[in-house]
Amino acid sequence: MGRHLADHRSRTTGGRLKHFLRLARTPRETWLRPRGKAGPSRLRQFLRIERGRMV
Repeated sequence: MGRHLADHRSRTTGGRLKHFLRLARTPRETWLRPRGKAGPSRLRQFLRIERGRMV
């Protein structure tokens, strides 16, 4: 007995690979946004938490 008609896959045109390569070539800025610099207030908050102070 042969395979069922639904079990025969047609040949692909490589569309998934084309889209993957297109995304891989996009600039990193598309995915990774630069963060702003941590200001002095953020450093003070970090040190306050590190010292165990709540307020």
